[in-house]
Amino acid sequence: MNCPGALQRIRIVLAQAQHPGNIGAAARAMKTMGLSRLYLVNPREFPHPQATAMASGADDVLAAARLCASLPEALSDTVLAAALTARPRELAVPMRWAREAAAELVAAAGSGEVALVFGNETSGLSNDELALCHLPVSIPANPAYSSLNLAAAVQVLCYELQLAAQAPGAAPAIEFEAAHHEDVERLLAHFESAMVGSGFLDPARPRRLMPRLRRLFARARLEREEVNILRGMLAAFESARQDNLE
Repeated sequence: MNCPGALQRIRIVLAQAQHPGNIGAAARAMKTMGLSRLYLVNPREFPHPQATAMASGADDVLAAARLCASLPEALSDTVLAAALTARPRELAVPMRWAREAAAELVAAAGSGEVALVFGNETSGLSNDELALCHLPVSIPANPAYSSLNLAAAVQVLCYELQLAAQAPGAAPAIEFEAAHHEDVERLLAHFESAMVGSGFLDPARPRRLMPRLRRLFARARLEREEVNILRGMLAAFESARQDNLE
């Protein structure tokens, strides 16, 4: 089953792009591979004539680009977010190669919106930004010289997404409703509040508990019903504790 329609539920997110030309070149890379949804998080300069020039006919992708004030805003309503990184990160979910990750993104697009996030040209994504995503992704480049231009990296990943979308058996039917980014963020906030209230978590000495919990949920790929169950349990525990205090 070929699933080119899955590409319409995949957003390419550029976080704090520094050079407008790279934004235009990324838009061109997207359009050549059948992707059209570009999200820009705090770009240094956009719109810009150089972006339009480098888009070379992908003006419609630029015109429809969504400007976001933060990465959480760009990830709103997504059920899976992958992030490109050139190096392993501590406390991150195990990294996937680009081809494997593309297949996961296309499959997840069967149940909702997904995102592929790229950092800026200078420093890439911060650890905090990467932590907001479920899946670290890397391109199997020359280990002695692995630095890719931003637009080139977008081209490689968009090619892999197009390949995955055309593969036999791509994007099988999803039998559950995946939790959205906001659902998981609210669950994490609820856990943090409950743990602080119970004394399990000392805000002055957090011991990296929340990043580890975030990694656990990223690996689990929670369903919306599972989020509801966990939040219901937390609310019940909090209510019982309050009754005991009274």
